[in-house]
Amino acid sequence: MENEIALDQAFDYVEAVEKRDISKVDGVDRDPVRVHRLLRSLARNQGSQASCGTIRADLIANESDALSEDTIASYIKALKEIFVVEDSEAWNPNLRSKTAIRTSDTRYYTDPSIATAALGIGPRDLVYDLNTFGLMFETLAVRDLRAYAEALNGKVYHFRDKNGLECDAVVHLRDGRYGLVEIKLGGDDLINEGAASLINLAGKIDTEKMKEPSFMMVLVGVGMYAYRREDGVFVVPIGCLKD
Repeated sequence: MENEIALDQAFDYVEAVEKRDISKVDGVDRDPVRVHRLLRSLARNQGSQASCGTIRADLIANESDALSEDTIASYIKALKEIFVVEDSEAWNPNLRSKTAIRTSDTRYYTDPSIATAALGIGPRDLVYDLNTFGLMFETLAVRDLRAYAEALNGKVYHFRDKNGLECDAVVHLRDGRYGLVEIKLGGDDLINEGAASLINLAGKIDTEKMKEPSFMMVLVGVGMYAYRREDGVFVVPIGCLKD
């Protein structure tokens, strides 16, 4: 019963955003149908560095709507001001190599329930679509990491270079300490993959110009206990995150 109430609240919230809130923020009258289509597109593109051009192409392909890039940008700006979406800035570390770092922000909803409601799906749907489930879990994990990082006067970033080396979340504190986090639903193969990526990135950091990472962590969706692997990477179920 509680799950059904929460699901209804998420759907009601999205409807309020579409019909009222996004227009109230700056007094610009926006078509609720087009807002709904944009919210769906953002849900499909969360966790990526999708540009307004990419989102426009997605809208044309999936929603039969051709909003201009300027209009999309104005809609997203309004959504940010009412805290519906919150992008993750790119992290720019000192690396030994000259590999170019991608500087585009990563798209995220402030809460995964908004994304699922925009797509018109619930928990049962996610069980049968693990790809979408993974995206929603990543949004959930970033949301929680932000909450804990902000309590420590820190911030959460994202890293990706032109060769595809990626780190889902970098928790960076004001004193220069930072931790590298890969987000995986679970399973030995995905955990090993995440740990290898973290170790690879840590090995490229120029420690003569910045500190070594304080920790490396694979944040997973299931499990009762956190543990440290032999390679030094922590594996932490999201329910074990504490302040």
